[in-house]
Amino acid sequence: MKNLNMVHLNGLRALEAVGRLGSLQAAADELGVSVGAVSQQVIKAEAQLGQVIFERTARGMIATEAGRPVLLALDEGFARLSAAVSIASRKDDTILTISVAPVFAARWLVHRLDRFAERHPDIKLRLDATTNLVNPALCDVDIGIRVGSGKWPDVKAELLLEQEVFPVCSPEMAANLKEPADILALPAIIDGRAMFTWEVWMRAAGLSGATLSTRHVFNDASLCLDAAIAGQGVMLAWQTLAGFALVEGRLVAPFGIRARTGFGHYFVTAEGTREPKKVKDFKAWIREEMAGTLALFK
Repeated sequence: MKNLNMVHLNGLRALEAVGRLGSLQAAADELGVSVGAVSQQVIKAEAQLGQVIFERTARGMIATEAGRPVLLALDEGFARLSAAVSIASRKDDTILTISVAPVFAARWLVHRLDRFAERHPDIKLRLDATTNLVNPALCDVDIGIRVGSGKWPDVKAELLLEQEVFPVCSPEMAANLKEPADILALPAIIDGRAMFTWEVWMRAAGLSGATLSTRHVFNDASLCLDAAIAGQGVMLAWQTLAGFALVEGRLVAPFGIRARTGFGHYFVTAEGTREPKKVKDFKAWIREEMAGTLALFK
């Protein structure tokens, strides 16, 4: 790392900020200095590196061909420095920060958190409800739970539950369903952001190629579930989404036919680091709770 002695850190920081934000003014605002100071730091850093990193245009600071790989490496480097600061500033190891999708939090996790609190009263939970995949190595999140293929870069993904889908509808609608083909007469509630289609289940039910008439399309699975509970149609749900409503009797899963989507629920943690006890405790508890959910579908 002796080559770092060639360039002032402030200069590299200025290059990264300008490259990421696209202008001297935006970089100056973030760094808390004047535009002139940022400009001088950029000029000095370019001279020290022996490369022109930016082309000055009327549209702003545009990375040159030689500058693009430099800025990419700087962006990654400063992200790791930021992560190091976040890790060092963690003062309370009894706080567990979990990143989960809002639908998983609302439909499965929050109903069970009192049981976690009873078992681990020394651990306080903080939920970050977002659909964005987070890298725990680069932020203050301790663990994430995501649905997908599990093939995400720069994180450790550990399978929790293979996703299976099945139709759900209100008890009133289910009363007229005698065989799988009867479902074709019902209006469908479609999750517009789903990673699968009805064909996944139709194939498992021996109805490949069949279609349902669409009544509603939502971009949120939780809204689809509410519409199904209200008797507005049938939706294709999965274990963690519909489990609680099935237990309460607000929904019925007719026929008992489930189809794997090829996706799953995964724990997402930092790659190549030792897991703290609070993360291990949470994972063990989740696995126990998930076993209870799976028992509903046996």
